[in-house]
Amino acid sequence: MTGLSLRDLSEADFEDSEISINVGGFKKKMRSNTLLRFPETRLGKLLSCNSKESILELCDDYDDTKNEFYFDRNPELFPYVLHFYNTGKLHVMGELCVFSFSQEIEYWGINEFFIDSCCSYSYHGRKMEPDQEKWEDHSDQESTTSSFDEILAFYNDAAKFDKQPFGKVRRQLWLALDNPGYSVLSRIFSILSIVVVLGSIVTMCLNSLSDFQIVSSNGNSEEDPRFEIVEHFGIAWFTFELVARFAVAPDFLKFFKHALNLIDLMSILPFYITLIVNLVVESSPALANLGRVAQVLRLMRIFRILKLARHSTGLRSLGATLKYSYKEVGLLLLYLSVGISIFSVVAYTIEKEENRALETIPACWWWATVSMTTVGYGDVVPVTTAGRLTASACILAGILVVVLPITLIFNKFSHFYRRQKQLESAMRSCDFGDGMKVVPSVNLRDYYAYKVKSLMASLTNMSRSTPSELSLNDSLH
Repeated sequence: MTGLSLRDLSEADFEDSEISINVGGFKKKMRSNTLLRFPETRLGKLLSCNSKESILELCDDYDDTKNEFYFDRNPELFPYVLHFYNTGKLHVMGELCVFSFSQEIEYWGINEFFIDSCCSYSYHGRKMEPDQEKWEDHSDQESTTSSFDEILAFYNDAAKFDKQPFGKVRRQLWLALDNPGYSVLSRIFSILSIVVVLGSIVTMCLNSLSDFQIVSSNGNSEEDPRFEIVEHFGIAWFTFELVARFAVAPDFLKFFKHALNLIDLMSILPFYITLIVNLVVESSPALANLGRVAQVLRLMRIFRILKLARHSTGLRSLGATLKYSYKEVGLLLLYLSVGISIFSVVAYTIEKEENRALETIPACWWWATVSMTTVGYGDVVPVTTAGRLTASACILAGILVVVLPITLIFNKFSHFYRRQKQLESAMRSCDFGDGMKVVPSVNLRDYYAYKVKSLMASLTNMSRSTPSELSLNDSLH
């Protein structure tokens, strides 16, 4: 083909001729009549070249003795190009990067319109919404990294006891107190803690009933002495639990940086503050208003229910879900805010002259909030036909607005629940009976895969440069 075009051959020879394609070491012979079906593609244009210079404008190298064209491209993506020339359709596998695939077919001169209908929707959806995938990948990377870091932190904390007095005994107590289900002792301790927490909450609820309140001589209601005994026992248990955990903690400085330890502290702090306030009020009657502070602090006992998070995988998974789903929660609040603002103004315009309950926009805000969240207290309702139609539209819009982000949040909850179960299983499999000899089992493959995926994502973002940067790169090449 030196100095000659394939067009110079006879028609029969031209249709039967073959050319050799070498793409990054992947060699393939292709018939000319197959390439002629798509003359506007890069391989199709090769057939019309009349000189070696014009050939080298389309490929990276050319061997005229073997009639072989060399392309310095990804050989793993070239089978998709071959499939296109044979069938006239492109197919995109789900594991491919859509941006790399798009750049590849653009190089070969193949239009995206040739992507088959079975792959077109997914391909364009992934290409047009990279941010959503980036959010999901980011949360997966963070959750995988945090799992690995939590196991290493657990292992490092356990290793600190080797250099401390009574290290083995303190380590066993620490494992029993901080890791429910690690041993028989930890399970017993966990069950006792749950019973005390639930007993404290039930006591607080029963104490609010008039049947269990005692009226003093001055007309004030006082707590039943039996409930006070239960309350004092609960506070004593919670205090003992916190002090015991602090005493066997591997690092005293980091103890209160843990969220669960802060919850333990907040569960007993209101009682001691109330005790101090009552002593101050009794000694100084002029500070009687401080008694109201004590009443408010007593209501904070309800937060003791959060102590169950230490013993519940579901509650910890819920906390992790909210932590890593702040974007979805923000979208949910944004959608609700927009819908409430629109429907409240519409309801105000329609109902202000006929319904005194909806004669102000703030009142309509309350009605729209109750309606969009499908709570429906029924305290405020529209009375006109147009108002009822507006209410129907508000309720339907609320269902759609709430359901869409909730699906994403639920999927993340399932992910974090499984992750938490695996994390607990890995921690319970650690055996520290003979000292620190074996590192706990960690799925390093997934951790490494996510790190590589993060690196490739950053490189992809760098490749998606501005037009000026692309022109500069072309000039350098």
